[in-house]
Amino acid sequence: MSTYRAKGKLLLTGEYVVLDGVPALALPTRLGQTLETSINVGDHTLRWSSWDADGSLWLELELNPDTWQVLHSTDEAAAARLVQILRTAAHWNPAFRPLGQVHTRLEFLRHWGLGSSSTLMANMAAWAGVDAFDLLAATWGGSGYDVACAQAGRPIVYQRLHGRSQWVEIPFRPDFAEQLWFVYLGQKQDSREGIRRYRERSEQISSGLLDEIGALTLAAASAVQLSDFEKIMAEHERIIGSLLGLEPVQQSRFSDHPGVVKSLGAWGGDFVLATGPAEATKAYFAGKGLDTVLGYGELMG
Repeated sequence: MSTYRAKGKLLLTGEYVVLDGVPALALPTRLGQTLETSINVGDHTLRWSSWDADGSLWLELELNPDTWQVLHSTDEAAAARLVQILRTAAHWNPAFRPLGQVHTRLEFLRHWGLGSSSTLMANMAAWAGVDAFDLLAATWGGSGYDVACAQAGRPIVYQRLHGRSQWVEIPFRPDFAEQLWFVYLGQKQDSREGIRRYRERSEQISSGLLDEIGALTLAAASAVQLSDFEKIMAEHERIIGSLLGLEPVQQSRFSDHPGVVKSLGAWGGDFVLATGPAEATKAYFAGKGLDTVLGYGELMG
Protein backbone atom coordinates (compact mmCIF):
# COMPACT_ATOMS: atom_id res chain seq x y z
CA MET A 1 0.00 0.00 0.00
CA SER A 2 1.17 3.55 -0.78
CA THR A 3 -0.19 6.68 0.89
CA TYR A 4 0.07 10.29 -0.31
CA ARG A 5 -1.08 13.39 1.56
CA ALA A 6 -1.51 16.99 0.44
CA LYS A 7 -2.52 20.12 2.36
CA GLY A 8 -5.50 22.37 1.76
CA LYS A 9 -5.22 26.08 0.95
CA LEU A 10 -6.45 29.57 1.66
CA LEU A 11 -5.50 32.57 -0.47
CA LEU A 12 -5.09 35.55 1.83
CA THR A 13 -4.17 38.12 -0.83
CA GLY A 14 -3.82 38.10 -4.59
CA GLU A 15 -7.11 36.55 -5.64
CA TYR A 16 -7.47 36.63 -9.44
CA VAL A 17 -4.50 38.99 -10.01
CA VAL A 18 -2.18 36.06 -9.22
CA LEU A 19 -3.05 34.95 -12.76
CA ASP A 20 -1.17 38.01 -14.05
CA GLY A 21 2.03 37.36 -12.14
CA VAL A 22 1.18 39.35 -9.00
CA PRO A 23 2.64 37.90 -5.77
CA ALA A 24 0.04 36.22 -3.55
CA LEU A 25 0.10 35.33 0.14
CA ALA A 26 -1.24 31.80 0.54
CA LEU A 27 -1.70 29.61 3.59
CA PRO A 28 -1.43 25.80 3.55
CA THR A 29 -3.99 24.40 5.97
CA ARG A 30 -3.44 21.77 8.62
CA LEU A 31 -6.32 19.84 7.05
CA GLY A 32 -5.82 18.18 3.68
CA GLN A 33 -6.55 15.00 1.75
CA THR A 34 -4.97 11.55 1.62
CA LEU A 35 -4.81 9.09 -1.27
CA GLU A 36 -4.13 5.40 -0.58
CA THR A 37 -3.41 2.86 -3.29
CA SER A 38 -3.15 -0.92 -3.15
CA ILE A 39 -2.88 -3.53 -5.88
CA ASN A 40 -3.17 -7.32 -5.88
CA VAL A 41 -2.08 -9.90 -8.41
CA GLY A 42 -4.83 -10.32 -10.92
CA ASP A 43 -6.21 -6.77 -10.69
CA HIS A 44 -7.31 -5.59 -14.13
CA THR A 45 -9.38 -2.52 -13.27
CA LEU A 46 -9.13 0.57 -11.10
CA ARG A 47 -11.68 0.72 -8.27
CA TRP A 48 -11.88 4.20 -6.81
CA SER A 49 -13.68 5.45 -3.67
CA SER A 50 -13.70 9.05 -2.37
CA TRP A 51 -14.78 9.90 1.18
CA ASP A 52 -15.76 13.26 2.64
CA ALA A 53 -14.62 14.44 6.07
CA ASP A 54 -17.99 13.52 7.59
CA GLY A 55 -17.47 9.89 6.59
CA SER A 56 -19.84 9.94 3.63
CA LEU A 57 -18.88 8.23 0.38
CA TRP A 58 -19.31 10.80 -2.38
CA LEU A 59 -17.74 9.08 -5.40
CA GLU A 60 -17.29 5.50 -6.58
CA LEU A 61 -15.70 4.60 -9.89
CA GLU A 62 -14.54 1.50 -11.72
CA LEU A 63 -12.31 2.03 -14.73
CA ASN A 64 -10.68 -0.14 -17.38
CA PRO A 65 -7.24 1.54 -17.76
CA ASP A 66 -6.55 -0.25 -21.05
CA THR A 67 -9.47 1.41 -22.85
CA TRP A 68 -10.21 4.24 -20.34
CA GLN A 69 -13.79 3.02 -20.28
CA VAL A 70 -15.74 3.91 -17.16
CA LEU A 71 -17.42 0.66 -16.13
CA HIS A 72 -19.32 2.20 -13.24
CA SER A 73 -19.55 5.58 -11.53
CA THR A 74 -21.82 7.37 -9.10
CA ASP A 75 -21.06 10.81 -10.58
CA GLU A 76 -20.45 11.06 -14.33
CA ALA A 77 -18.99 14.57 -14.26
CA ALA A 78 -16.56 13.77 -11.45
CA ALA A 79 -15.60 10.52 -13.17
CA ALA A 80 -14.83 12.37 -16.41
CA ARG A 81 -12.56 14.84 -14.60
CA LEU A 82 -10.77 11.98 -12.87
CA VAL A 83 -10.22 10.05 -16.11
CA GLN A 84 -8.86 13.21 -17.74
CA ILE A 85 -6.13 13.44 -15.10
CA LEU A 86 -5.33 9.72 -15.21
CA ARG A 87 -5.04 9.65 -19.00
CA THR A 88 -2.80 12.72 -19.05
CA ALA A 89 -0.54 11.29 -16.33
CA ALA A 90 -0.31 7.96 -18.12
CA HIS A 91 0.57 9.71 -21.38
CA TRP A 92 3.48 11.49 -19.72
CA ASN A 93 4.62 8.46 -17.74
CA PRO A 94 3.96 5.28 -19.73
CA ALA A 95 5.11 3.21 -16.75
CA PHE A 96 2.10 4.47 -14.76
CA ARG A 97 -0.86 2.11 -15.00
CA PRO A 98 -3.69 2.86 -12.57
CA LEU A 99 -4.88 -0.47 -11.21
CA GLY A 100 -6.24 -1.85 -7.96
CA GLN A 101 -7.94 -0.02 -5.13
CA VAL A 102 -7.71 3.74 -4.50
CA HIS A 103 -9.25 5.46 -1.49
CA THR A 104 -9.20 9.23 -1.03
CA ARG A 105 -10.21 10.85 2.25
CA LEU A 106 -10.78 14.54 2.89
CA GLU A 107 -9.92 16.01 6.27
CA PHE A 108 -12.15 19.06 5.68
CA LEU A 109 -15.70 19.13 4.36
CA ARG A 110 -15.73 19.08 0.57
CA HIS A 111 -18.03 22.09 0.27
CA TRP A 112 -15.67 24.29 2.32
CA GLY A 113 -13.55 25.12 -0.72
CA LEU A 114 -10.22 24.45 0.98
CA GLY A 115 -8.80 22.53 -1.96
CA SER A 116 -10.52 19.22 -2.60
CA SER A 117 -9.39 19.53 -6.24
CA SER A 118 -5.86 20.83 -5.66
CA THR A 119 -5.06 18.24 -2.99
CA LEU A 120 -6.33 15.53 -5.33
CA MET A 121 -4.17 16.89 -8.16
CA ALA A 122 -1.04 16.95 -5.99
CA ASN A 123 -1.64 13.44 -4.68
CA MET A 124 -2.35 12.00 -8.11
CA ALA A 125 0.78 13.60 -9.56
CA ALA A 126 2.87 12.08 -6.76
CA TRP A 127 1.27 8.66 -7.35
CA ALA A 128 1.83 8.84 -11.11
CA GLY A 129 5.36 10.25 -10.85
CA VAL A 130 4.67 13.40 -12.87
CA ASP A 131 4.92 17.15 -12.20
CA ALA A 132 1.81 18.45 -10.44
CA PHE A 133 1.96 21.91 -12.04
CA ASP A 134 2.29 20.47 -15.55
CA LEU A 135 -0.59 18.10 -14.83
CA LEU A 136 -2.73 21.01 -13.61
CA ALA A 137 -1.93 23.13 -16.67
CA ALA A 138 -2.80 20.28 -19.05
CA THR A 139 -6.11 19.47 -17.39
CA TRP A 140 -7.97 21.92 -15.16
CA GLY A 141 -5.79 25.01 -15.43
CA GLY A 142 -5.41 27.81 -12.87
CA SER A 143 -2.59 29.77 -11.29
CA GLY A 144 -1.20 26.81 -9.33
CA TYR A 145 -0.96 28.54 -5.94
CA ASP A 146 -3.23 25.86 -4.48
CA VAL A 147 -0.97 23.06 -5.72
CA ALA A 148 2.00 24.89 -4.20
CA CYS A 149 0.14 25.02 -0.88
CA ALA A 150 -0.54 21.28 -1.14
CA GLN A 151 3.21 20.68 -1.07
CA ALA A 152 4.42 23.52 1.18
CA GLY A 153 5.44 23.25 4.81
CA ARG A 154 4.65 26.85 5.79
CA PRO A 155 2.79 29.90 4.43
CA ILE A 156 4.08 31.00 1.06
CA VAL A 157 4.45 34.04 -1.13
CA TYR A 158 3.58 32.61 -4.53
CA GLN A 159 4.13 34.04 -7.99
CA ARG A 160 3.67 32.71 -11.49
CA LEU A 161 6.12 34.21 -13.98
CA HIS A 162 6.80 33.25 -17.59
CA GLY A 163 4.50 30.27 -17.26
CA ARG A 164 6.29 28.77 -14.27
CA SER A 165 5.38 28.64 -10.60
CA GLN A 166 7.73 29.90 -7.93
CA TRP A 167 7.30 30.52 -4.23
CA VAL A 168 9.12 31.04 -0.99
CA GLU A 169 8.04 29.75 2.40
CA ILE A 170 7.77 32.43 5.06
CA PRO A 171 7.28 32.35 8.85
CA PHE A 172 3.86 34.02 8.72
CA ARG A 173 2.49 33.59 12.22
CA PRO A 174 2.24 37.16 13.52
CA ASP A 175 1.78 38.08 17.18
CA PHE A 176 -1.82 38.98 16.35
CA ALA A 177 -2.58 35.55 14.84
CA GLU A 178 -5.00 34.80 17.69
CA GLN A 179 -7.15 37.66 16.36
CA LEU A 180 -7.40 36.20 12.85
CA TRP A 181 -10.53 34.16 12.14
CA PHE A 182 -11.76 32.21 9.14
CA VAL A 183 -15.53 32.24 8.75
CA TYR A 184 -17.38 29.89 6.40
CA LEU A 185 -20.21 31.69 4.63
CA GLY A 186 -21.96 28.56 3.41
CA GLN A 187 -22.05 29.74 -0.20
CA LYS A 188 -19.80 27.58 -2.37
CA GLN A 189 -18.51 29.69 -5.26
CA ASP A 190 -17.23 28.66 -8.69
CA SER A 191 -13.71 30.04 -9.00
CA ARG A 192 -13.87 29.65 -12.79
CA GLU A 193 -16.75 32.13 -12.87
CA GLY A 194 -14.69 34.61 -10.87
CA ILE A 195 -11.76 34.16 -13.23
CA ARG A 196 -14.05 34.77 -16.22
CA ARG A 197 -15.35 37.99 -14.65
CA TYR A 198 -11.82 39.16 -13.91
CA ARG A 199 -10.64 38.42 -17.45
CA GLU A 200 -13.55 40.37 -18.92
CA ARG A 201 -12.33 43.46 -17.08
CA SER A 202 -8.58 42.86 -17.31
CA GLU A 203 -8.03 45.45 -20.04
CA GLN A 204 -8.80 48.14 -17.46
CA ILE A 205 -5.94 47.04 -15.21
CA SER A 206 -2.68 48.95 -15.47
CA SER A 207 0.71 47.47 -14.67
CA GLY A 208 1.06 50.13 -11.99
CA LEU A 209 -2.08 48.92 -10.23
CA LEU A 210 -0.86 45.32 -10.36
CA ASP A 211 2.43 46.46 -8.80
CA GLU A 212 0.45 48.20 -6.07
CA ILE A 213 -1.49 45.04 -5.28
CA GLY A 214 1.73 43.04 -5.19
CA ALA A 215 3.23 45.53 -2.76
CA LEU A 216 0.21 45.07 -0.49
CA THR A 217 0.84 41.31 -0.44
CA LEU A 218 4.46 41.81 0.63
CA ALA A 219 3.39 44.34 3.26
CA ALA A 220 0.79 41.90 4.64
CA ALA A 221 3.37 39.13 4.85
CA SER A 222 5.64 41.29 7.02
CA ALA A 223 3.04 43.18 9.08
CA VAL A 224 3.83 43.39 12.79
CA GLN A 225 0.85 45.31 14.16
CA LEU A 226 -2.78 44.20 13.74
CA SER A 227 -3.83 47.75 12.89
CA ASP A 228 -1.38 47.85 9.97
CA PHE A 229 -2.49 44.41 8.78
CA GLU A 230 -6.14 45.49 8.87
CA LYS A 231 -5.41 48.60 6.78
CA ILE A 232 -3.61 46.45 4.21
CA MET A 233 -6.48 43.95 4.04
CA ALA A 234 -9.08 46.69 3.66
CA GLU A 235 -7.14 48.40 0.88
CA HIS A 236 -6.55 45.13 -0.95
CA GLU A 237 -10.26 44.35 -0.72
CA ARG A 238 -11.18 47.80 -2.01
CA ILE A 239 -8.95 47.47 -5.07
CA ILE A 240 -10.03 43.93 -5.97
CA GLY A 241 -13.67 44.91 -5.55
CA SER A 242 -13.15 47.81 -7.93
CA LEU A 243 -11.46 45.53 -10.49
CA LEU A 244 -14.30 43.00 -10.34
CA GLY A 245 -17.07 45.57 -10.19
CA LEU A 246 -18.33 44.00 -6.96
CA GLU A 247 -19.08 45.42 -3.54
CA PRO A 248 -16.67 44.08 -0.89
CA VAL A 249 -18.24 41.59 1.49
CA GLN A 250 -17.79 43.82 4.54
CA GLN A 251 -19.86 46.58 2.97
CA SER A 252 -22.51 44.20 1.62
CA ARG A 253 -22.94 41.92 4.64
CA PHE A 254 -20.88 42.88 7.69
CA SER A 255 -20.74 46.68 7.77
CA ASP A 256 -21.27 46.72 11.55
CA HIS A 257 -18.35 44.40 12.31
CA PRO A 258 -15.76 46.38 14.31
CA GLY A 259 -12.78 44.62 12.72
CA VAL A 260 -11.97 43.91 9.08
CA VAL A 261 -13.75 41.28 6.98
CA LYS A 262 -12.04 40.24 3.74
CA SER A 263 -13.01 37.80 0.99
CA LEU A 264 -10.69 34.86 0.37
CA GLY A 265 -10.38 33.07 -2.95
CA ALA A 266 -13.56 33.19 -5.02
CA TRP A 267 -15.47 36.32 -4.02
CA GLY A 268 -18.91 35.88 -2.49
CA GLY A 269 -18.55 32.44 -0.96
CA ASP A 270 -16.39 29.94 0.87
CA PHE A 271 -14.39 31.58 3.68
CA VAL A 272 -13.76 35.16 4.70
CA LEU A 273 -11.03 36.46 6.98
CA ALA A 274 -12.23 38.42 10.00
CA THR A 275 -10.19 40.19 12.67
CA GLY A 276 -11.05 40.72 16.31
CA PRO A 277 -10.96 39.21 19.80
CA ALA A 278 -12.22 35.64 20.14
CA GLU A 279 -15.38 35.96 22.20
CA ALA A 280 -16.71 39.06 20.46
CA THR A 281 -15.93 37.78 16.97
CA LYS A 282 -17.59 34.41 17.48
CA ALA A 283 -20.62 36.05 19.04
CA TYR A 284 -20.92 38.50 16.16
CA PHE A 285 -20.92 35.85 13.45
CA ALA A 286 -23.16 33.53 15.47
CA GLY A 287 -25.64 36.40 15.47
CA LYS A 288 -25.47 36.33 11.68
CA GLY A 289 -26.19 32.59 11.65
CA LEU A 290 -22.59 31.66 10.85
CA ASP A 291 -21.23 29.09 13.28
CA THR A 292 -18.10 27.84 11.49
CA VAL A 293 -15.54 30.30 12.83
CA LEU A 294 -12.04 28.80 12.91
CA GLY A 295 -9.02 30.35 14.56
CA TYR A 296 -5.64 30.65 12.86
CA GLY A 297 -4.21 27.90 15.02
CA GLU A 298 -7.14 25.57 14.35
CA LEU A 299 -6.85 25.84 10.59
CA MET A 300 -3.13 26.38 10.12
CA GLY A 301 -1.81 24.21 12.94
